[in-house]
Amino acid sequence: MSLRPKEKIEFLREVLGARYPDPKSELVFSSPFQLLIATILAAQSTDRQVNVITKELFRAAPDAGRMASMELEEVKGYVRSINYFNNKAKNILAVSRILMEEHGGEVPESREELEKLPGVGRKTANVVLAAAFGRPVMPVDTHVHRVSNRIGLCRTEKVEETEAALMKIIPEEWVVDFHHYLLLFGRYTCKAKKPACRECPVREICRNPQDT
Repeated sequence: MSLRPKEKIEFLREVLGARYPDPKSELVFSSPFQLLIATILAAQSTDRQVNVITKELFRAAPDAGRMASMELEEVKGYVRSINYFNNKAKNILAVSRILMEEHGGEVPESREELEKLPGVGRKTANVVLAAAFGRPVMPVDTHVHRVSNRIGLCRTEKVEETEAALMKIIPEEWVVDFHHYLLLFGRYTCKAKKPACRECPVREICRNPQDT
């Protein structure tokens, strides 16, 4: 099936919308602060690993005030099983203290302010803006980047280019859901090494289907 990018968006919304009728982050959180901390922890790690860690971490420190009052070694004790736990613990503690000192304990709702926080880059900021505040932004990780190029939504080499390309063709009101569609689809079906092409519901529009 040969479709233009915007036609593919409509097709994907119908097909992936049926597969993921309630698309949302797989990170477990109950506040913007918890999402921010979980997203920092999720770098180079799986959401499943993060959820195991944050279950106990957020029980001890559910908000910025409680987290900021902890000692570094205490934070490390909760996150020790995650990749790069030393740096992540330092960033979590620094972020919490900055939030208390400069933002009244609340997570800022602008990308500019979020990206000033230790350990927070554009993707992390976009995740928080989209999932916590419902902003129409497109967080692009390896899954979103890979899927978007495989099925021909764009031809890009860098995630920043993919973000810009997707924002041009996805209607603003669909952007947040589309992030989850592409991420979940890439995580469980259109995998990096062994894509499940034979059972793929969007194979007919794929630019490079495989038979493995």
